[in-house]
Amino acid sequence: MEWEFTPREVAKGEIVYGLADFRQGLAEEVRQNVTGDTKVFTRTYHLLYDLCYALATSKDLNAHLAAYAYDPPTVGFLREMQPMMASNVDMLGAILQRQIMDRVEAGIPMERSVDEVADWHRKAVAEQPPDMH
Repeated sequence: MEWEFTPREVAKGEIVYGLADFRQGLAEEVRQNVTGDTKVFTRTYHLLYDLCYALATSKDLNAHLAAYAYDPPTVGFLREMQPMMASNVDMLGAILQRQIMDRVEAGIPMERSVDEVADWHRKAVAEQPPDMH
């Protein structure tokens, strides 16, 4: 995805760009590049989103890919996509950082802020990919 602003501006709160915006943009990008039915789109979206989230939250790529060891084509796909997702990883990381900092600035301790953002994120992404009408 491309933006007219930087992850740093998002992390600092200078630009309002949130998780819903990111998910919508990623869904749009996947829809433009994936042929096939809704199942193919949904699987690809989730694979790419999960890759971005894992890398944005400092998980090691190989540790993330270990969950897909039973499926070598998926591992190959994610390895191939990882460099192309670098800017998305940075932006998602900035969105999560902003959420944490909003809580810290409101007086919530850092550890609790991180936990709250993890819970918020888990609930926010539990739904299917954003609809693309």
